[in-house]
Amino acid sequence: MAGALAAPAYLRRIMTNPAPEAIASEILRQATARGADKSICPSEVARALAGGEEAAWRPLMGKVRQAAVALAGAGQLEILRKGKPVPAEAVRGVIRLRVPGGTAGETAE
Repeated sequence: MAGALAAPAYLRRIMTNPAPEAIASEILRQATARGADKSICPSEVARALAGGEEAAWRPLMGKVRQAAVALAGAGQLEILRKGKPVPAEAVRGVIRLRVPGGTAGETAE
């Protein structure tokens, strides 16, 4: 019976393949809500976009990171590595995201 409550296949495709604009919008929404002195994890954005489907968020991580790099390149977002801002072209490994204007060495929430 658990499958009876699951979204139909056509809706799952929509939730797991959001438009780049929707991804960017969700990143900015969450980062703004968190504030300039706090950061968000890209997985928080992927989970929100996946509509609560646990298995659906992981495939979105690459798209979320790509959108974050584009936003950082446009000056709308800062990408942090080990708590410090990094240039968009140097992004690798574990990152966090925040709106510009935060303090270096911020603590993750």
